Amino acid sequence: MITLSVIVPIRDGEAYLADALTSLIRNARPDFEFIVVDDGSVDGTGSIIDDFRGDLPGMSVLRNPSPVGLADARNLGLSLASGRYVTFMDGDDWVAPGYLADLVSAIEGLGCDFVRVDHVQAEGRKRVIHRVPRARRGVVFDPREAILPVDAKSMVDYPYAWAGIYRRDLGDLLTFPGHLHTAEDRPWIWRLHRQARSCSVVSLHGLFYRRMVPGSLTQVGDERQLHFFDAFDLIFKDLAEDRRFLPKAVRMMCALLAHHLELLDRFTPELRARFVACGADALRRLPEDLLAETFSHLEAEREEALRALAPETPRLPPARYRPAMEDA
Repeated sequence: MITLSVIVPIRDGEAYLADALTSLIRNARPDFEFIVVDDGSVDGTGSIIDDFRGDLPGMSVLRNPSPVGLADARNLGLSLASGRYVTFMDGDDWVAPGYLADLVSAIEGLGCDFVRVDHVQAEGRKRVIHRVPRARRGVVFDPREAILPVDAKSMVDYPYAWAGIYRRDLGDLLTFPGHLHTAEDRPWIWRLHRQARSCSVVSLHGLFYRRMVPGSLTQVGDERQLHFFDAFDLIFKDLAEDRRFLPKAVRMMCALLAHHLELLDRFTPELRARFVACGADALRRLPEDLLAETFSHLEAEREEALRALAPETPRLPPARYRPAMEDA
């Protein structure tokens, strides 16, 4: 009987994969399985995986002949998972010894559908703990209750799939929108919080998330960044019959869009024009009253950047600025 399935997607990760797999060796148990999905790598990733076959108990390997993207690579791993619980780790990250066992103990002790945890952001030698935006720990609650408030960070502002553990019998709630090549965690976390029955937060921070990795989509300015708009289209579609949460989604999208507009220099002129056009179209399709209210809560520079895309939006008296989420 497998207790935990760990899904590890990787593409062209030869610089970091050995660290990731070594950390899993230090977490291995007979009832843990490790599903490594090599998503069309063309560097030495495949050879490194083969080197670990005899060292990492319970490891299975899936290879895509050509890349399908992070979302579908995770989905492929999910389709073969047999554990009672599932967690994720990207192939350029790593976990502390004993972390996976602590994850399992947390969800089994609480008896809920999923548990979210803190993580450590690693950039060079710098380490910073990023905490789940919920103060109460070790208490089971209704995930829908943690979507709000609108004007402060909430659980849906912490979308990282690898920062938690999930009952595998959640089924389709764990799958990612496969056509997205970035922002796939955004509609995923919204659906999970709207449809799962119970969750909790515990104070674990044993996953190390490696920032500023060359080739990471957070660093690359290609057309995959346009999938940001597709991700929010999915969120708004799901909220069509549940408008109580729509102001939160609008606030989140505007904050992230303003952040992306600050990084337009990473795009080619052609892609920059497409991104701006998509942004203007996305804002035009939002309720004008919600957009005006959202703009009134933004810093002046960000408000003006968004108003350049939606100049017809009414102006309201500015509210005290309280960031709805951290920048991606």
